[in-house]
Amino acid sequence: MSKPTPPAAVDALTELEAAAELARLAAEIAEHDRRYHDEDAPTISDADYDALRRRNEAIEARFPGLKRADSPSERVGAPIAARFDKIQHVVPMLSLDNAFAEADAVEFVARVHRFLGLLPGSVTFTAEPKIDGLSMNLRYVEGRLTSAATRGDGTTGENVTNNVLTIKEIPRQLPPGAPGVIDIRGEVYMTKADFKALNERQQAAGEKIFANPRNAAAGSLRQLDSRVTASRALSFFAYAWGEASELPADTQFGMVEAFRGWNFVTNPLMVRCADAEALIAHYRLIEAMRANLPYDIDGVVYKVDQLELQTRLGFISRSPRWAIAHKFPAEQATTTLEAIDIQVGRTGALTPVARLKSVTVGGVVVTNATLHNADEIRRLDARVGDTVTVQRAGDVIPQIVEVKKDEAHDTREAFVFPHVCPCELKTPVNREATATGGEGVISRCSGEFACPYQRIEHLKHFVSRRAFDIEGLGEKQIEFFFNDTDLPIREPGDIFTLGQRDAANLKKLKDKEGFGATSVKKLYTAIDERRTIALDRFIYALGIRNVGETTARQLARAYGSWKAFHQAALAVAAIDIAARNEMDAIDQIGETVIDSIAAYFAESHNLVIVERLVAEMTGGIAEAEKPKTDTVVAGKTIVFTGSLEKLTRDEAKAQAERLGAKVSGSVSAKTNLVVAGPGAGSKLTKAQELGIEVIDEDAWIALAGG
Repeated sequence: MSKPTPPAAVDALTELEAAAELARLAAEIAEHDRRYHDEDAPTISDADYDALRRRNEAIEARFPGLKRADSPSERVGAPIAARFDKIQHVVPMLSLDNAFAEADAVEFVARVHRFLGLLPGSVTFTAEPKIDGLSMNLRYVEGRLTSAATRGDGTTGENVTNNVLTIKEIPRQLPPGAPGVIDIRGEVYMTKADFKALNERQQAAGEKIFANPRNAAAGSLRQLDSRVTASRALSFFAYAWGEASELPADTQFGMVEAFRGWNFVTNPLMVRCADAEALIAHYRLIEAMRANLPYDIDGVVYKVDQLELQTRLGFISRSPRWAIAHKFPAEQATTTLEAIDIQVGRTGALTPVARLKSVTVGGVVVTNATLHNADEIRRLDARVGDTVTVQRAGDVIPQIVEVKKDEAHDTREAFVFPHVCPCELKTPVNREATATGGEGVISRCSGEFACPYQRIEHLKHFVSRRAFDIEGLGEKQIEFFFNDTDLPIREPGDIFTLGQRDAANLKKLKDKEGFGATSVKKLYTAIDERRTIALDRFIYALGIRNVGETTARQLARAYGSWKAFHQAALAVAAIDIAARNEMDAIDQIGETVIDSIAAYFAESHNLVIVERLVAEMTGGIAEAEKPKTDTVVAGKTIVFTGSLEKLTRDEAKAQAERLGAKVSGSVSAKTNLVVAGPGAGSKLTKAQELGIEVIDEDAWIALAGG
């Protein structure tokens, strides 16, 4: 197979060719910006993206008269998404120029001295890790956090105040002595450990698997529902500022120290450096530490330390003259694709996994890599036996970024994504959009509990901490019992017959390896304690697709008892329109959830399993707390918008629901009351247009307590 023709050298381009190339690059870079900033789903590596920008800048340098109005060199980020309110930055949030070699760092220092007309040694610099996250501007007025916005296009960002308020590391109030007005800037990110835990939860729920912590952080922060953000652990490093009524220090290093004194988390690896040699030495140190840091970084940022000199240096195009990002080379390696296996999760989602010939990438031995889904395999045209380039995306999940299509590639058998589940039942596989919409297509086994792969994952979910949480019966024990021939657990009800079956067996559980008389006694006691359980936990434990903790709680509150919910679920499964409309009227319950409940309770196999389980709940399924009907807000529809300072959003909503109110996520003519805090945007505007009563948080607390 012939290899793709490399792009012509910039020096060899004619003026006509250069104009065409600049047009192509502008369009391609704009599309990559959109995917990175708006969709949080980049399709090329940082190194490839940087190469496109460098080529664009090189052509513009040779043909300055051809520079386009939409040139990437004049643009920061991407246009903000229409689904968020806009916040204009008083001081623009610009990006940094990049250095890719040590010689570039040396030239940066020399350029600073030349511009200022100062001798070497008269300028001090700072060096700090470049966090791979989402840039954020936090505005504080009179010490109080009033808004939070993404960088957006550099001039205007997205209002994500409600979501930022869920991040514990971001203070809502600055201490006395802080400037009257100041914009604190930094990076929202997700640690490697939190990213791993999130992806495990996503996979268990059959939802989108994030490629790296940066995408996960950005996707989590840019949710329309702040409860989703709150459920994902995000962190924040403060390192810069925008508008400020006064500055507490006259150096970059001093400013960051002030941030630390205001209870912001700052990076401990930030240091002062006297010259280029010291900057490069710190770069090498951080590069060596990179694999062991708890968060992702993609380089080291150098800045002039003295703020007076920063002001004199000023800006050029889309970046400051006084700072530069020294990027790390991409952590990639080449190896052989030895097999493609299919894994089946609890909800039946089929995930392809590449089995690789062992290779070291960034100091870590890699033998497996994600292939995400059938579409990704098709896009790469990955075939067993191919030589592939592997990258540690986000330093955590290895992924295949390129297939080296040698002469033998076409002779290898193309991978055919299975149309039936790899389990022995060979149940059909359906392709469907993810529940969140617009994030790809999932191939899913239709076998539900009948599929052995799903069955064991369902059981693990059933005993998980937020479901039945049976002490001594975790994932490891579930795997043991699932495969045990003497005391098998194949469905939830089997857990509660375990003691009875053990008593009838000649071969006792206490005599099996890993168990003993004491541990078995404790296990059976723990199981018996779970014969009584709260309704919301019971619904969640069933493992209905798209019914998570919050949704289960909403359903429990709405129906009150297992009998009422069960009847409603059966009616929805039987296509009872009235029952469906009643369920649809519940706050936060929509078509996707209703369809999932209908599908679950329409499956006869599931019904038998549920009936057997309910029969074992001899202590009963406790009814949910019933909303009051004699309060001033009972029966009213309430919308909370903006930030709350004395209550969390979840506390306020739960309070309203206990008082008999319905909490809605959107303002409409049916809304009776809007509780608006700082940062309230379009919902407040709409409420005012519709003449709906609007109160603040203090008034709500007084109303709820009255």
